[in-house]
Amino acid sequence: MHFGAGYGMGGMGWNVPGLLPVAGIALVALLLWSFVWKGLALWHSAKRNDKGWFIFFLVINTAGILEIVYLLFIMKEPVLRGYLGIKKS
Repeated sequence: MHFGAGYGMGGMGWNVPGLLPVAGIALVALLLWSFVWKGLALWHSAKRNDKGWFIFFLVINTAGILEIVYLLFIMKEPVLRGYLGIKKS
């Protein structure tokens, strides 16, 4: 009896047809999403001389979540709100 037969990838159960291409596409999409938001946040924080935010965005990867929060709510004149047509209340 061979216990590792049919499981592929060292017997870890990853032998699912179509899983790898979908995971690869999702990873590339997440990287592009994160790269765009991180670039915008880094550029605006450097432009505003926010050294703390710049270092935080440079070191910590949040998949664009905190970068969006910074661009929408923390900046005194949020540029992203103008792009999206959101009025300040």
